[in-house]
Amino acid sequence: MSVARPLPHESAALHVTGAARYIDDLPVPANTLHLAFGLSPAAHGAIAALDLEAVRTAPGVVHVMTAADLPFANDVAPAAHDEPLLADGIVHHMGQPIFAVAAVSHLAARKAVRQARLEIVERPALLTIDDALAADARYEDGPRIYAKGDAAAAIADAPRRLTGRIEIGGQEHFYLEGQVALALPQEGGEMVVHSSSQHPTEIQHKVAEALGLPMHAVRVEVRRMGGGFGGKESQGNALAVACAVMARATGRPCKMRYDRDDDMTITGKRHDFRIDYDVGFDGDGRVRGVEFRQYARCGWSQDLSLPVADRAMLHADNAYRLDHCRIESHRLRTHTQSATAFRGFGGPQGMVGIERVMDEIAHALGRDPLEVRRVNFYADADGDPEGGLSAPRPSAPPGGISGKMKEADIASRGALHEVAEPVGPVHAPPPGVQTTPYHMPVTDFILHRLTARLAETADYDARRQKVADWNAANAVLKRGIALTPVKFGISFTLTHLNQAGALVHVYQDGSVHLNHGGTEMGQGLHSKVRQVAADRFGIDVSQVRISATDTGKVPNTSATAASSGADLNGMAVKAACDTIRDRIAAYLAGLHQTDAAAIRFEGGQVRAGGEVYDFPRAVALAYMGRVSLSSTGYYRTPDIEWDRIAGRGRPFYYFAYGAAVTEVVIDTLTGENRILRCDILHDAGASLNPALDIGQIEGGYVQGAGWLTTEELVWDDKGRLTTHAPSTYKIPAMSDRPRVFNVALWDGENRAETIYRSKAVGEPPLMLGISALMALSDACAACGPNYPALDAPATAERVLAAVRRARG
Repeated sequence: MSVARPLPHESAALHVTGAARYIDDLPVPANTLHLAFGLSPAAHGAIAALDLEAVRTAPGVVHVMTAADLPFANDVAPAAHDEPLLADGIVHHMGQPIFAVAAVSHLAARKAVRQARLEIVERPALLTIDDALAADARYEDGPRIYAKGDAAAAIADAPRRLTGRIEIGGQEHFYLEGQVALALPQEGGEMVVHSSSQHPTEIQHKVAEALGLPMHAVRVEVRRMGGGFGGKESQGNALAVACAVMARATGRPCKMRYDRDDDMTITGKRHDFRIDYDVGFDGDGRVRGVEFRQYARCGWSQDLSLPVADRAMLHADNAYRLDHCRIESHRLRTHTQSATAFRGFGGPQGMVGIERVMDEIAHALGRDPLEVRRVNFYADADGDPEGGLSAPRPSAPPGGISGKMKEADIASRGALHEVAEPVGPVHAPPPGVQTTPYHMPVTDFILHRLTARLAETADYDARRQKVADWNAANAVLKRGIALTPVKFGISFTLTHLNQAGALVHVYQDGSVHLNHGGTEMGQGLHSKVRQVAADRFGIDVSQVRISATDTGKVPNTSATAASSGADLNGMAVKAACDTIRDRIAAYLAGLHQTDAAAIRFEGGQVRAGGEVYDFPRAVALAYMGRVSLSSTGYYRTPDIEWDRIAGRGRPFYYFAYGAAVTEVVIDTLTGENRILRCDILHDAGASLNPALDIGQIEGGYVQGAGWLTTEELVWDDKGRLTTHAPSTYKIPAMSDRPRVFNVALWDGENRAETIYRSKAVGEPPLMLGISALMALSDACAACGPNYPALDAPATAERVLAAVRRARG
């Protein structure tokens, strides 16, 4: 069996030896041009004069373009058509591209753009959430509201009440490989584009639009990325389009890569949020009613802000049953970089809000925050003593997790809506079923059991007492500990994106070649999909090869995002492999006068009747028998229906769960702090590859903790991002990882019919890092009687301020 094994990443040897090719490593033709953008020095204003004569005559410059020189669409937005490739008279943020230069070298292009004589008549810039609110600058007419029950009445009737606010900073993606693209003009005006992108089809679409071509005239290829984290879902459009348009104009290959400072200055970040809350609760800490007001700073263009803000609303409950709640979301327009997708896609911000509420309730009652969290959990699906449900558990597929799922079981689940909004009514859940604030039934909850096991294995109760003893004995160094849960919905909230395709070839020597629509950014997607293919044919993974993701092989792909890469593409590859396997089985069954269903593919062999063939021999026989050994595969996620305007339905196929215990220490004189230990128990379902999943969990936690502790984005009062380099922006280093770091996988299969009953593991672990913020809050609270109200990121300055608030 090839799945459920901790196999190495398919490119691991190439990564560690430096042989893995990224776009900047690809050999290019001798006449390739290199591009750079001329950037706006102002956050907002009108371009009064633009003199590019010195740019055009600079050494090595071959061609210069402004918005007026673009032949067709001047737009690189993923959805709203509000993001010009080159500024068209008005600049909307400092660092916005105004013109593009093509030169004989990267350095020549970089030097040339600085020769421009540019005059901008500056206008008032909206830089903060307060600025945008005062100007009523929004991306929708008013706030989006999701509601359940009567939150206002429940809060008013509750025995206790508190209100508060938390500020949550953004985050730079800081992928190791920066944004880069290469365009190669072809005969007949066609274009081949190599792009470091999570969304090859979007690159194809935007390039075709900019060149005035049908999509079939543009082919996009992505072998691998050096990290993405959401920052390459839409932000690579500008480079690919600029290269393609310049290649069309000059007839020469064009390449563009951002230097790190340009990358950080131009591209979008995680949305920073402000969340106001008003909560009513009882003496046990149970939430009776809660209202959230979420303010998202979206930047100068819409980008993906609406679905990001939607998902923040969808995760405002995290793991807690909120029968009376109101979530109000404001999507605010500012003259800063356009905030974009980032691992978790708004979910982390929503979760931080409710975790702050639980933490503050516990402080107000003088109770262990874990007790308060547990009393507010949804009920476990298998009859937890807290009052769980008795939802039936789906049976495993025949033969355990490696057994074959019937195609009819998937196909019978019905068609998805093929438009952005659902058509027809969204079905209401049955009476008495626990539901989220957006009225989706929660029938797979496991966090009572999972957190109980984690608390036991991490020795939470004893350590919490030791932390209290330490704090009583030490005046300067204070410790804190927190256990926080994660419940994260898996699926694209835009329903039609929940589909995937694959192409599989079996060659006559028994070797297998496949393509699918997902992209590899280091997360191991290709490795998992390769394991799926090997398991379907019963062969070793060494016999399966995956080549670059290519829009000419698998069309109309969705972005590799929403943690759905393995779910979608794994099922598509399975469908293609099963089609070929069944053809081989039918042919061999005819030869041996036996039932095709009885033929087995396992251990590199094919058993047909009393005959045993090695896999290459069985393939050769099928080829000689004129059996097609190539197939496409297709999958669409079932059981999803969602009305994002009303905030009702089932936007997610299932939930992934996890929990983390983090222990920290702070210096109350300086605010400096350190993570001492982290224990994680995470639900990956029946893991396709435990080694890769544990790696994703470790990395996700560190990235989440970095977002909430050290990674501070700072803009000055002119709209200039001052933290635009590693010297001023602090991502976690090796020394910042917990000294003790224990990670384990929850033992259980997915209730939903996913690929081998596995669960997505890309985004959910990031939110385990929330436990670091809550542990720091716990340490600050040990300094005095008042709630410290620690904001994020919890830099040394903010920790010191929280300590002072706690002391009053």
